[in-house]
Amino acid sequence: MYIIFAILIFGILIAVHELGHFIAAKSLGVKVLEFSIGMGPAIFKKQRGETLYALRWLPIGGYCAMEGEDEETGDPRAFSRQAAWKRFVVLVAGSAMNFIFGFLVILLIFAGGTFTPPTVTGFMDGCPYEGETALMAGDTFYEIDGYRIYFSSNITQFLERGDGTYDITVIRNGEKVAFDDFYLVPRDYEGQTSPMYGFYFGTSESGVGATLKYSWYNAVDFVRNVWLALSDLVAGAIGVNQLSGPVGIVGMMNTVGQSSRTIGMAIENIAYFGAFIAINLAVMNLLPLPALDGGRIFFLFVNRLIELITKRKVNPKYEGYIHAAGMALLLGLMVFVMYNDIVRLITA
Repeated sequence: MYIIFAILIFGILIAVHELGHFIAAKSLGVKVLEFSIGMGPAIFKKQRGETLYALRWLPIGGYCAMEGEDEETGDPRAFSRQAAWKRFVVLVAGSAMNFIFGFLVILLIFAGGTFTPPTVTGFMDGCPYEGETALMAGDTFYEIDGYRIYFSSNITQFLERGDGTYDITVIRNGEKVAFDDFYLVPRDYEGQTSPMYGFYFGTSESGVGATLKYSWYNAVDFVRNVWLALSDLVAGAIGVNQLSGPVGIVGMMNTVGQSSRTIGMAIENIAYFGAFIAINLAVMNLLPLPALDGGRIFFLFVNRLIELITKRKVNPKYEGYIHAAGMALLLGLMVFVMYNDIVRLITA
């Protein structure tokens, strides 16, 4: 059941992304040839006006095909003939819709809840980090090594990324207090089974304002986590073989569902994971890589620069060749990632 639910969520995320492109294109007068959810043979298709609407078998993609995306045509409503700002809006709309969808899911999950800000309410006995020249009860963590702190979980996250010495900023009595080169490592405390930093967090906030604030913080935190993962990938801290595609994501959602205590909690946890994937897709699609929306946005600026220098418009077919090559490489990466996902599922 959870696998089916996860596949449905994945399909919804794709539909939301393509719907963003579709709404923006239609609103700006761009000719849309086909709006399709899924890939492969069509389960359902219907021609309405100039646009073919289709639902296809494989829930691993989708597209909003517009007139003149990668070639010059004589149609004045072709995508390639639109003003640069219109093309930019259409290209960004897919990721914007994914982000908005993810934020709304988080908001729905958090509605009516209570939230624990990163405010220190006390210290464990013998904690060496307490004092007027150190941390005090009531201090709210604001930054660690330049990373904004939204939740108490962020504190452990960024302390674990460091080497034991940090630049920490807290809010104390409404003012920022900075501690440069602050030594902070986990210690053994009596009654604890593992080393800890020695802080207690317990102050709660509730209400509409808190729900909106912490839902937004959560969405922004998701964006940051995606960028951190990408930076770790580039730095070699994680390998390409650790990436997950649709198969792996569905598997993780199924695991999240099965590990939940009740069906209601399972649905909520899978939906929360789906919100993370939605925002992940929003960020990944804006990377300046060929075949992705971000690559097309990058070429908008490159083409505009070339036009300003040469006074000549670049033939869209050349950009189309680059995106086609990028798509081939992307599909190759997807096959590699899918193979690793299947191997992990079999050997788990």
